Amino acid sequence: MLLASGHTAEALQGEELEHQVRDFKGYNNGLVRLNPGRWLFPTDYTKLADKLYDYKFRESDVVVMTWPKCGTTWMQEIVWTMRNNPDLDNPQAMVPTHNRVPFLELDILLNSQNIPPLGEDSELMKAFRYRCPHKDPKDGILMQITEVSPDPRTIKTHLPFSLLNPHLLDTAKVIYVARNPKDVVVSYHHHSRLIKFHDFSSSLDQFVQYFVDDDLVFGPYWMHLKEAWEKREHPNLHFVNYEDLKQNNMVEMRKINEFLGTNLTEEQLQKVAKYTNFSEMKTREETQSDPKKTIVFNTDIVTSSGGFYRKGKAGDWKEHLTPEMEAKIDQWTQQKTKDLGSSFRFSS
Repeated sequence: MLLASGHTAEALQGEELEHQVRDFKGYNNGLVRLNPGRWLFPTDYTKLADKLYDYKFRESDVVVMTWPKCGTTWMQEIVWTMRNNPDLDNPQAMVPTHNRVPFLELDILLNSQNIPPLGEDSELMKAFRYRCPHKDPKDGILMQITEVSPDPRTIKTHLPFSLLNPHLLDTAKVIYVARNPKDVVVSYHHHSRLIKFHDFSSSLDQFVQYFVDDDLVFGPYWMHLKEAWEKREHPNLHFVNYEDLKQNNMVEMRKINEFLGTNLTEEQLQKVAKYTNFSEMKTREETQSDPKKTIVFNTDIVTSSGGFYRKGKAGDWKEHLTPEMEAKIDQWTQQKTKDLGSSFRFSS
């Protein structure tokens, strides 16, 4: 299948598919590989690929773009708060983060047989019917909710530049967040065990192997990163390292403030920084919803390892990766990022 982006999508078959479905129970509707790039997605991606590629962004949009588990939720909360709640008095702040900042391509994950179909009484379908009357959910529930969201919109995506509208950077602002691949692997591993869309059931060592083989959904990470890094001089792109944001929070917050043109005072920035720190966000999310009651979480993983907000810690990989796993990722990093030039670095 030839897509509007120029990529060719082919269904995974044979041993490759069997291996994936064995370890990721949520991928029971199949997977597709896109070339060039070897991008890997659930089969439902092909139903919406052209709509996602042609999606029209607005000048007032800010798109938070990351590979999975590179700090998307943290950055989207920072951006939304800077733009909509700098004095911490916006009543929408009490709405869970994922309901304020639409995940543009979430529809491609919603058809897993591991979760119940979205009935008319589900919260997401109720929101869709209310905000998009007379629209067809088959055309993308989240895409259409995003379309009717009021300005200024903050939008989340894990898609790379090559699969989004080629005029994105000439239209809207994009904040790209990169993260040390060792922490990415540990966090994505937890996420893939937690979320039933993925439902990973094998070992961390096997997950590391999937990562270095570029065989994780939304992968490969290095290609995603490379596409953004090559555009880093564009005035509408702001490139952030997750670890820098953790270690020099106010320095990075001032840079984001300048990039967004939000003109917040130092006092407002301090408020935003406190409001969006990990412990505050985790407390709010746990107050707003019970992770053990959601249909998309594996409750045994919530009990044993934590929910969506686990640690948010830089360097947490040191508590999880064996020396052999670390060596695999170090070799991957050296091989895959050498084309980015000497100016590129992963913060540690």
